Order: sequence, then structure tokens, then C-alpha cells
Amino acid sequence: MRALVLKDFGRMVVADVPQPQQGAGEVLIKITAVGICGTDVHGFTGENGRRQPGQIMGHEAAGTVAATPADSGLRVGQAVTFNPLITCGACAPCHDGAEQHCADRRVIGVNPEIQAAFAEFVAVPVPNVVPLPDTLPVAHGALIEPLAVAFNAVRRAGVGAGDGVLVIGAGPIGQSVVLAARDAGAELIMVSDINAERRDLCARLGASTLDPTTADTATEYRARAGAAADVTIDAVGISATLQAALGATRPGGTVVLVGMGAKRLEFGAFDLTTMERSLIGSFCYTRADFARAARWAGSHAAELAGLVSAELPFDQAPRAFEQLAGSSPAPGKVLVRADW
Repeated sequence: MRALVLKDFGRMVVADVPQPQQGAGEVLIKITAVGICGTDVHGFTGENGRRQPGQIMGHEAAGTVAATPADSGLRVGQAVTFNPLITCGACAPCHDGAEQHCADRRVIGVNPEIQAAFAEFVAVPVPNVVPLPDTLPVAHGALIEPLAVAFNAVRRAGVGAGDGVLVIGAGPIGQSVVLAARDAGAELIMVSDINAERRDLCARLGASTLDPTTADTATEYRARAGAAADVTIDAVGISATLQAALGATRPGGTVVLVGMGAKRLEFGAFDLTTMERSLIGSFCYTRADFARAARWAGSHAAELAGLVSAELPFDQAPRAFEQLAGSSPAPGKVLVRADW
């Protein structure tokens, strides 16, 4: 089968590799589309240290069931996506519905020993497979994983009806946060990003936007909203954006850090303590978040489609990685089609 292989940092190739074998308790999925995640791009460049040469990446994916155990409740040909977090199922976090905290978790697309989804087939444990709603195009099922990240961040932020929400970063996660915050009942959603095309995409999703290169984010948000944000979600994750998030959030408000732009951050500690703001980390999602994102996608297929900037065949994917790692980021999600 064909697969995208990280030949070396900065070099992706299309190669013929053995098709994965369906193990006991696994579903073999014929891939339709895979999204290129920002962490995949950082893996491609070697920046994040979480990918290795020779690896087949890909964790935002959707396709159809090619083979399944008889007792799985799934059927051959059924449209599905999958939750890439493989957990033990036996520890306290797994029992408590916080599977992303499982100490033994492995992630399809991250752990190099797992052949992941930038390929024509992938083998996934039965509990990780999530059927797609009939109303959703199969390829767009690849958008459910980043949407689940956003649902988790918004839930952890405690966004509720009437809240004013600032989202810093208008990439695919920030875009998904706009949708999740709207679903949670936020009254005002404003997005800050330096990229005009990404701001325009978020505006089409119903958010107000601001350009942090022309005005201070905190000052501009307060001026236009008439108050500081109840919740700010930082979908970039560098020192400057976290500091801006603290400055834009009301005393006693909440800042959620979901972006992973840098491993170490610096910010004004007094901006956190003296204003009694809460700083919350958000990583991945629970199984419940993932399932909820899939249900939401089924009833908002047209809105979800607006997150897609390009769909490309396998042979164009290496060039897409180079462009995304360079100075040509796409406004929305780039999907690699395995069925073209």
C-alpha cells in the first residue's frame, strides 16, 4: 500500500509499505482522508522531538471499515473515524473519564512503533473507532479530532451562556474553539491572529476578529467588548500570547492554554496571582469529548466544511508539508486524500 513516510526531518516521501495486519480486537480501516496537524508539521521539521525518521504519522483521519471482528458492532463499508489515544482502560483516570491522563497512553500518529494514518490502511483497536453520522462527508470526519481538542478546552474553561470569549490563534484549533464556544453558549467570541486569511475564516464562522499587529490584543478586546474577557483560550502557546491572554481576561476569569508553540513560557506571575485568574492546561480530549464532537459534526456538516482549505492527493502531500513548514500556512485544514 502507499504511505507517506517521514524519510528524514524535512523530507517526506510517498512509499510502498506492507499493509498493516489486523490484530485481535482491531478494526482495519481503509483511509479516505487525513488532516495535516500542526504537530505533524513540527514532527516533519523535527522541532517537537516527538516524531522519528522512518515513521508514518497521521492521527486526524476518517475512512471506511475494511475488516472488523464479528462482535464489534461495526460493519464492512461503514464510515468511521477514530480516537487516536490508546489507553489502558484499567487505571483511575480511565475509570474516571479522563483517559488522556492515562500514564500508559499511546497515541496513533505520535508513537513511532504504531503505523498510523498517512497510509491507505490503518489498524485501530475496536474501542477507539467512532462511527460517522450519515450527514457528514467521510473525508470531513478527519476534522473531528481537532474539534474534540476544542470541545475539551472549552469544557475545561467552563464557557457558558453569555460569556465573552477571546481566542488567541486562528489556526485549525482556534477555528474549532470558535465552533465549540458557540455551542457552549458564548455571547461574544473574538479571535486574535496575525494572519488575515485565518481571521477572515473565523469571521465566516461568526466570530469578531482583531489584528494584534495593529492594536494591543487586551486593549482592543476591552474597547470593543466593553469589558474584559470572561475566558481566554490561547491556541498558540508562546510567551507573548499567554501574556496577552492574561491581560485580556477579567479578574477571577479563566485562561486556558491549549496551544503548544513552545515548551517553556514566561509570563507575569502577578498578572495571574493578584487578579486571581485561573490558568488551566488542556491536552487532547476525553472519549466523551470525542463522541460529542462527532455528534456535533453530524448536525453542522456545512459549517465544518468551511474549515477545509485544500484536499490533496498523496503525491502532492510532501510539497504541502514543505509549504506548511515554511512561509505559506493554509488558512484552514489541509486534507490528504488516500482515495485519490
